[in-house]
Amino acid sequence: MKRSSGIQQLQTILPFLTGLRWRYAAGLLLLAVTNGCALTIPWLLKLAVETLRHPAQGSWPISLYAGLIAALGVLHALVRIKSRTVILHAARLVEFRLREALFKRLLSQDLSFYGRERTGDILSRFANDLTNVRMLVGFGVMSLINTVIIYLAAVWLMVRISPWLTLVAVGPLPVMVLLVRRVSGRVFSLSHEAQEELARLSSLAEETIAAVRVVKNSCREGWFGGMFEQASERCLEKNLELARLRGLVLPIMATATGGGMLAVLFVGGRQVIAGSMTLGDFVAFSGYLALLAWPTALMGWILTLVQRGAASMGRLDLLLTAQAALVHNPDDPAASLEQGLHLQRLSFSYGGRLVLQEVSCFIAAGERVGITGTVGSGKTTLLRLIAGLLPVGAGQLYLDGVDVTRLSLDSVRRLTGYLPQEAFLFSRSINDNILYGGSGDALRSATQAGLGSDLAGLRDGLATVVGERGVTLSGGQRQRVALARALAQEPALLLLDDPLAAVDAGREEEILDALATNWQGRTVLLVSQRLSAFRNCQRVLVLAEGRIVEDGSPQELLRRGGLYAELARLQGQAV
Repeated sequence: MKRSSGIQQLQTILPFLTGLRWRYAAGLLLLAVTNGCALTIPWLLKLAVETLRHPAQGSWPISLYAGLIAALGVLHALVRIKSRTVILHAARLVEFRLREALFKRLLSQDLSFYGRERTGDILSRFANDLTNVRMLVGFGVMSLINTVIIYLAAVWLMVRISPWLTLVAVGPLPVMVLLVRRVSGRVFSLSHEAQEELARLSSLAEETIAAVRVVKNSCREGWFGGMFEQASERCLEKNLELARLRGLVLPIMATATGGGMLAVLFVGGRQVIAGSMTLGDFVAFSGYLALLAWPTALMGWILTLVQRGAASMGRLDLLLTAQAALVHNPDDPAASLEQGLHLQRLSFSYGGRLVLQEVSCFIAAGERVGITGTVGSGKTTLLRLIAGLLPVGAGQLYLDGVDVTRLSLDSVRRLTGYLPQEAFLFSRSINDNILYGGSGDALRSATQAGLGSDLAGLRDGLATVVGERGVTLSGGQRQRVALARALAQEPALLLLDDPLAAVDAGREEEILDALATNWQGRTVLLVSQRLSAFRNCQRVLVLAEGRIVEDGSPQELLRRGGLYAELARLQGQAV
C-alpha cells in the first residue's frame, strides 16, 4: 500500500516535466553512447587476449587494440560528463518550476491558510523536500536509464558468450531485488516521518529566533534550548533509522554482485581449463559482469531515492493543491466606492469558533467610522474581511450595492489601504517600505503619519535601512511607517487597525491632526481602544461578542450610558 501511494505521489511531478522530454531524450542518447563505449572495451580486451595467445591468427596488432581501448576510454569519459550535464540541468529546471509554482501558490492563499500552516514547515519544504525531488528527477532518472541500458546490453552480450554462465552470474539478483522492495516500503514511510521531524525543528528554530527578545527578557534560553535539543534528537533518531535502513540496501545488492562474481570465477574458470571457453571469452564475460557491479549496487539506492522523492513530493503536493477560499479573477467587475459599504448579516468563524455574528450596517462613502469594543469582539476580523484578506460569504458584503464575491479581488484590495494591528516592515529603507509595491510621495505620506520629526533625527532620513522586521526602529516608529504605507496608496477606503496603539499621547495628537487633513473625501474605518482617537469620526460602532451593540456619534453614545460610556469612564474621559 505504501509503495503504491509513493507511485501516486510521483505522478504529480509529470506536469513539471512538460517541454523537457527532448532534454531527457538527449540524455538517453548520450548515455547509450557512453555505455556503448564501456561495453565495447571488454570485447576489445577479448580480441586482444586471443591475439596474444595466437599472434598468427590475430587480424590486428596488439598496439591497435591498446590505442582503441584508450580512445574509447577518453570518449567514454567526455560523453558521460555531457550526459550528466544534460540530465542534471533538466532536474534543475524541474526544481525551478516547482519552486516558482510553490511560491505563487503561497501568495494566492488567504490568511486562514497561514493560520493553519507553520512557517518553518513551509521553509523546510522549499529546501529539503525540493532537494529530494531534484535528486530523484536528476541522479535518480540518470541512474535508472543507465542501469537499464547497461543491463540489457551487457546481459545480451554475456548470453552470446555463455548462456549457462550468464544464468549463474545473474541468478541471485531477482531474490535480492525482492528483498530490497520489501525494505523500500519502510523507507518511504520513514522518509516522510524524517521530513516531518525536520519541519518541526525548522519551525521551532524560526519561531525562537523571531521571538528572541521575549526569550531573553524572560530568561528562557535554557528552556528553549532544551526544547530544541529534544526536537533535534527526534529528528536525528528518525534520520539514523532511515540511514540504517538505506545502509542495509547496498550490502544486499553487493552480496548479489559478489556472489555472482565468485560463481563466474569458479564455473567459468573450470570451463577455461576444460577448453569449453576461451580465455578471451572469459575476460570479456568478467568485464561485462564487472560493468554490472555498480548498477546492481545502485538499484537499491535508486529504490530508496524513489521512496524519498515520493515522500517529499507528497509533502510538496499538499501546498501545490491547497485551494484558497479567496479566488482572484481579473475578469470580474472592478470594485468602486462612490455610494458606500453595506454589511448584511456578516458572520465569520475561525476553526468553528464564531467571531462575528450577523453584523449589519451601512457606511456611506466619505464617512469616518470608529470601531471599538471589548477584547476579542471581532474588530480586527471585521477589517480583514472588508480588506479582502479573509473569505466573505455571498450576500454579506456589498460595495456600491454589488456583492463583493462578484467583484475582482485585486480591485477590492487596490481600493483599500489597510494598516494591520501588527506592523511588519521589510529589511529595506523607510522609503521602500512606504512605497512598497507602488508609487507616490513618501515624504508626504510619512509627514501625514506623524513621522516627520523622526526622519529629521535619522542620519539617512527616508533612505535609512530599518533592518529585519524594522528592528532598528521603535514600536511607534514601525507603526507610523506602516501607516504611511497605507496612506501612500491614496485609497478610497482606509482601514486602520489600532494605529495609535504604540504611540504616546503627544504623538497621538500630531497623527490625528495630520490624518484629519487627509481624510477629506475618503471613507475611513478606524479601530482603536483609545476613544480619544474617534474625535474626528462621525460615527462609532461598538462590538461585543461579535455583534454590534451600539451605533451612533461619540456624543450620542456617551449620553446613552451603555458600553461606550463605560469604556469612556474607564479611560478617565468625561461622560
